[in-house]
Amino acid sequence: MRHGKHTFKVGRTGSHRRCMLANMLKSLIENERISTTVVKAKELRRHADRLITMAKKNTLASRRNAIAELMVSFNPLSTKEARSAKKGEQDSFSRDRKAINKLFGELKERFASRNGGYTRIIRGADRIGDSAPTCYIEYLK
Repeated sequence: MRHGKHTFKVGRTGSHRRCMLANMLKSLIENERISTTVVKAKELRRHADRLITMAKKNTLASRRNAIAELMVSFNPLSTKEARSAKKGEQDSFSRDRKAINKLFGELKERFASRNGGYTRIIRGADRIGDSAPTCYIEYLK
């Protein structure tokens, strides 16, 4: 029996689905608001709220789980990149590292007193090409 099993397929393979969600999560963390279809937004909400909960725990295990969820590839920094990172320059890290730092920094502090419901879905117009219902998903302020 399939009790408690929630699947979100949308006509994609498992690997494509995981990569798509990881990319959407990174974009949501970076921009705090993205436009997508309603079905994708509802699934993304589950993962985005779980990431904030992981960030609020702020343990090494939760950081590693978040890195795995976002499919972060930590390539070693070159010597030039390491020097600029020590100086505190903004563009010294990749997009993945910025997303993790923002998640465990700014977003963790913003939702410290909140017990859930960190995202909001705002419905929009139907997409012109295929009439798919679109929406905005955003983190609350």
